[in-house]
Amino acid sequence: MRKWQAVIFDLDDTLYPEHDYVLSGFRAVSSWAETHLGIPAAQGFVELKELFDQGVRGNTFDRWLASHQMPVNGAVQELVRIYRDHAPTLTPFPEVPDLLWSLKKTHRLGLLSDGYLEVQQRKLHALRLTHYFDAIIFSDQWGRESWKPSVRPFAEILARLRTEASASIYVGDNPTKDFLGARQIGMFTIWIKRREGFYTSMQPPTANHAPDLALESLAELKAFLSSVRSEMFIEKEINQNNENAVGVTCNLPP
Repeated sequence: MRKWQAVIFDLDDTLYPEHDYVLSGFRAVSSWAETHLGIPAAQGFVELKELFDQGVRGNTFDRWLASHQMPVNGAVQELVRIYRDHAPTLTPFPEVPDLLWSLKKTHRLGLLSDGYLEVQQRKLHALRLTHYFDAIIFSDQWGRESWKPSVRPFAEILARLRTEASASIYVGDNPTKDFLGARQIGMFTIWIKRREGFYTSMQPPTANHAPDLALESLAELKAFLSSVRSEMFIEKEINQNNENAVGVTCNLPP
């Protein structure tokens, strides 16, 4: 029976806690604001974190400056630049280095991530995980239209890994975009559904967005790959692909 050839990972909230990047960015912004706006760095960090913990997204800096009776125009753009351009301090989830080291012995490993190109590159550099991967794709290299759920980055990473979609797994955390394109191209998909994850409580918008399997952590992934359950999944995928191929052939004109 054919085994899984490749395992491809998302980055944010899959290999490290995305919450840590947000806090790292807030520290950079707070340090800059102390020098340029006169807001003590420790105070600024606490205030930004409180807004984030309250669920504020998208206009965090607007609200923060307004709370200090400071003009928003111009300053917000600078704070966003500081946030995106900072060199983050990040640590992978505890199980990640050993897992990647172990999987690399038996599988081709890939990384496929959305987000602004230079931001994602800085994150990966900070995590010190680059050497584990046989191929790395940041979809922003082709522009926003190629971000997930576009099938383009999935097709490209499969080509670079020289592996078939039906024998490849994509592992992600966001059911609104991580699994649709991967499934459309024929990959098996796994949702790492951590209790503290940003998207854990989110439901897939359609059945096609849903993953093939959900696990609570990456620690369960290695056991799944070596299990009878895993072999059953890939056998089912192969049989379905064969049935689909027959169906297409039957529909061709004589």
